[in-house]
Amino acid sequence: MIAEPHLPAELATLLPPSLHALCVTRRHDQGDRLFATGARPAHMFFISEGEVVLERASPHGAATVLQRARRGFVGEASLQAARYHCDARVLAASRITRVPVIAMRTALASDAAFAMRWVAMLNAEVRRLRLQCERLTLHRVQDRVLHLLDTEGERGRYPVPAGLKSLAGELGVTHEALYRALAALEKTGRLERQEGALLRVAL
Repeated sequence: MIAEPHLPAELATLLPPSLHALCVTRRHDQGDRLFATGARPAHMFFISEGEVVLERASPHGAATVLQRARRGFVGEASLQAARYHCDARVLAASRITRVPVIAMRTALASDAAFAMRWVAMLNAEVRRLRLQCERLTLHRVQDRVLHLLDTEGERGRYPVPAGLKSLAGELGVTHEALYRALAALEKTGRLERQEGALLRVAL
């Protein structure tokens, strides 16, 4: 893990200056674990590059994916929790900033402007999750892919740092079905595959 001197711009805008010096940004490798089930929360984690998955072991030992994060916070619930309720694992090389939980609680309680920015960020996350639920109601895989690019892509470009199998899991389809859908969209000129990303092509 390699430490970096600067906060991501999005995080620097969100957090009050009093928290900036307490944050640490590092590069993480695939397979790194950010936290484990049952551990006491010490930090929240902001993903600015890469991909992190939150997962919990089922009674039969298989991992159940609770969330995939390519941008934004994971572990928000740790602000009010005595223990982590899942594991956080890095799926692809990532740039991640850790923010101390106790300092976050203090800042939210004492800084009304920061508290309002935090609420606005959580509202945006709720809207994103609603779009995800809407996407999963679509029957055709092609429609799910286009919906994802239209609603979450930046100018139609959506990063896929952990590969298409991870994306298939996010879309709730098999990777074979996703490959077929991408091939069909490419053939009709509605999508281009780039290195580590998908690009929506306007017709």
